[in-house]
Amino acid sequence: MKLVTFKAGQEQLVGALEGEDVVVLDVPNMRALFELGSPVQDVAQRLKTARRFRLEDVALQAPIIPKKFYHTAGNYAEHAQEGDRSNWVAAIKPWIVFFQNVDAIIGPDAPIVFPEHLTKELDYEIELSIVIGKAGKHISEADAKDYIGGYVIFNDITARDIQRREMESANFSFSKSIDTFCPLGPWIVTPDEIPDPYNLKIELRVNGEKRQISNTSHMSVTLPQLISKFSPTGFSAGDILTTGTVSGVAAFSANPQAWYLKSGDVIEAEIEKIGVLRNKVISWKEAYGVPAPAFQKF
Repeated sequence: MKLVTFKAGQEQLVGALEGEDVVVLDVPNMRALFELGSPVQDVAQRLKTARRFRLEDVALQAPIIPKKFYHTAGNYAEHAQEGDRSNWVAAIKPWIVFFQNVDAIIGPDAPIVFPEHLTKELDYEIELSIVIGKAGKHISEADAKDYIGGYVIFNDITARDIQRREMESANFSFSKSIDTFCPLGPWIVTPDEIPDPYNLKIELRVNGEKRQISNTSHMSVTLPQLISKFSPTGFSAGDILTTGTVSGVAAFSANPQAWYLKSGDVIEAEIEKIGVLRNKVISWKEAYGVPAPAFQKF
């Protein structure tokens, strides 16, 4: 089942896709749906109403705003290796984790605002992400699979110049948490539609040019390992856990300045069996009607 949050007129609703239609679910928001129990697809089936809309007539929103957004990294050796080749400021090792700013979340087709006064090196990172299906803590690897409530695409937008300076202090999060830097979507796909999450094609394109091409089979850790590892913090139903990016980011390319994102660029992040998350980069002036403030170095 594909679960969506969408706007129809002035209403924001939760729904399930049925072909080219969206069937409205009787629930106030997506997190509330996950809090009602698991498997979430069974709960959603019981909550279907008679209301439906054509998918082409609604505006998809970020599918869920989690209580906690666990941002993990270093889970693809290929990304660590390209970082080493580029002499990145620090090694990319497994088990990196920090909390993402949930207020930075945007949905499909929403604009990524380029803060020209903060960064000159805007980058992309496609990631498969897990939606936690039920609350729990101190979860064993053996039980962790039962906590996967769905899958969603995340594009980890990063200000590399800020991140580089942050990593010199062995700590970073601001570079990835600026407003609109967290595109998520286009919908949540429940686990029954993805029986094998370790064989999904991954591709990110900028203006149609392929930049990141990989497969989840290249992941060096398992999803149960990630869930178990960070479960002592306590998961809530609907929390997001990202799984790290693959090789092909602009910062580690042969010509980073040519590959960094610019206003007007259209990014398409695609993962097999999930879909395509599409967002356009726009300038500060286009977003707010005034020029960006004077540049400030972080």
